[in-house]
Amino acid sequence: MIIDLLRMRLHALNDLSLTLKHVHWNVVGPHFIAVHEMLDPQVDRVREMADDAAERISALGGVPEGTPGVIVAERTWDDYGVGRADAIAHLGALDLVYTGIIEGHRAAMTEVGKSDAVTEDLLIEQLRSLEQFQWFVRAHLESSGGTLSTTHSHTERQAAEDAQPDRT
Repeated sequence: MIIDLLRMRLHALNDLSLTLKHVHWNVVGPHFIAVHEMLDPQVDRVREMADDAAERISALGGVPEGTPGVIVAERTWDDYGVGRADAIAHLGALDLVYTGIIEGHRAAMTEVGKSDAVTEDLLIEQLRSLEQFQWFVRAHLESSGGTLSTTHSHTERQAAEDAQPDRT
């Protein structure tokens, strides 16, 4: 069971690293450079997290699989749905992506915490970074009063639209 939970976290992290690079390559607009440069350290850290998850799977006697076919066949989410777009639109969509990753990590952490403190610790460490990255993203989406523009968004495309400041 722990290996299966870690396997899905590995898939989610590999998918996230690719999604972050996709955004990095397809972001445009006045906030381009800030977002473009913010994402590379996130990609690097998420790749480290994937490596840690894969190595933990191996340490537990499992076989980590990180090929695109396995990820697509076993994942429970759709591909990232925003192409070339304004930086704020991408950040709106990324906020939802991070929410999904964080929720998945929290659920796995709660489950493995019942029997494997080492894996629980690994997930807690990863959550620190994932939550910080979401905070960085949300800093672009919040008003000075703390209202998040994507609060009522349920899809990445809707979040991308809701994030736009000139939306009426």
